[in-house]
Amino acid sequence: MSMKTGIESVRRIKLPRFTDGGGSLSVLEGGLSIPFEIRRVYYLYDMQQGERRGGHAHKNHEEVVFPVAGGFDIFLDDGTSRKMFQMNEPNVGLYYPHMVWHELSDFVPGTVCLVMASQHYDEEDYFREYEVFLQAARQGVSR
Repeated sequence: MSMKTGIESVRRIKLPRFTDGGGSLSVLEGGLSIPFEIRRVYYLYDMQQGERRGGHAHKNHEEVVFPVAGGFDIFLDDGTSRKMFQMNEPNVGLYYPHMVWHELSDFVPGTVCLVMASQHYDEEDYFREYEVFLQAARQGVSR
């Protein structure tokens, strides 16, 4: 796991797209196209109009999100800087490190959002209250 944090570490990951008469294919590989070994994969779907997802930060793990269908906006905040990204290409994902508050919104109908995480689920790894996250981020605390 990378120990870099903050908005400056966020980056788009563009996967190659292989297209033939039968459609397109893109490949995800942990440690190669994804900058960490993948420990957990989950996906979001059937989001209702106006719904928001995320609304938390992780103390120690990293994530990459892909809009495999549809699209959404993702708002990121490291306690100092904020940035919003529009996600609407199935072969372009967004990497963000630990200690970045993230919230997904404005889902296009039919959106499927794929998330890969560097760690298994651990409730202790979450900041679920924004003010608690801000205090930790401003003090440089993640663990």
